[in-house]
Amino acid sequence: MTSPQTWDDRAAATGVGAAPPASSGKLDNAAFRAQTDAIVANVEKVISGKTGAVRLALAVLLSEGHLLVEDVPGVGKTTLAKALARSVDCSVRRIQFTPDLLPSDVTGVSVFNQETRDFEFKPGAIFANLVVGDEINRASPKTQSALLECMEEGQVTVDGTTYALQAPFMVMATQNPIEMEGTYPLPEAQRDRFAARVAMGYPDREAELAMLNGHGATDPLEALRPVTDAAAVRALIGYVRAIHAAPAVTRYAVDISHATRINAELQLGASPRATIQLLRTARAIAALDGRDFVLPDDLRVLAVPVLAHRVIVAPEAQLNGRDAEQIVAELVGRLPLPAMPVERQAR
Repeated sequence: MTSPQTWDDRAAATGVGAAPPASSGKLDNAAFRAQTDAIVANVEKVISGKTGAVRLALAVLLSEGHLLVEDVPGVGKTTLAKALARSVDCSVRRIQFTPDLLPSDVTGVSVFNQETRDFEFKPGAIFANLVVGDEINRASPKTQSALLECMEEGQVTVDGTTYALQAPFMVMATQNPIEMEGTYPLPEAQRDRFAARVAMGYPDREAELAMLNGHGATDPLEALRPVTDAAAVRALIGYVRAIHAAPAVTRYAVDISHATRINAELQLGASPRATIQLLRTARAIAALDGRDFVLPDDLRVLAVPVLAHRVIVAPEAQLNGRDAEQIVAELVGRLPLPAMPVERQAR
């Protein structure tokens, strides 16, 4: 297998645009907040009354993860994904997952070129910064598995050649949890690659009224314009990576994951990958809140959206009407919060 080729290396052959230059300036807290607040405000021009879901989606992007949006039809799952994608001036692809979608439609395929007498790689829809996967559970398991390598390693391997995906790279997938006719549930390995799962929920009365006024005559998505670009997002990601996590906080993250593995109501607990993504997402949330350090409360708040979709509830607990969200929330509530250094609390 050859070494991964960058996006720029394959730009001429694939027709995919080259990566924009990386940002040279070092971000401070004020600049970070200004850019992230602008992204949230831009998305909220389309999504009313869902600040928590918008912030979580942005936190997943800045923590280099992937987002699963799961809820009933008509509550704005795809709209959230599209609005976040349109807020960033970068390459965006949308994949409508259907039963007849092939893995090569996602990853790409090598096609024989009669002129050059050689095979030429045609990139699939996954070659983008932000990939919106609509109704991911409508595709067959064979097609779903085409996402495993790119979501975990940021690369695609076709015919023995590995192609690196451009950063930032994020998959935002939607699925409907109640209409299960003709769908294929995501396997554990696929769910574990999503950093977080968010449910939109129904809007409150005021938000729904605002939505009627805003969506009555025009589609707000059509008027949405980018407020940042890929280079700026890479700088934001670099800022999030530097957010401090004290040893007590990292131990608390491990304690949370370990608690899911020994809980009698859970047949399968959280993986080490889940622990890593819990801490990464907590760093992003801390930065969005204007802090340069992670608090144990960040982990506690994120435990359900980051861990609940990864665990498997034991059959006995299911018979008792228990679900993963309830179990994770309760076990985190029972864990004592670690003591934080005084100097970090006072900042």
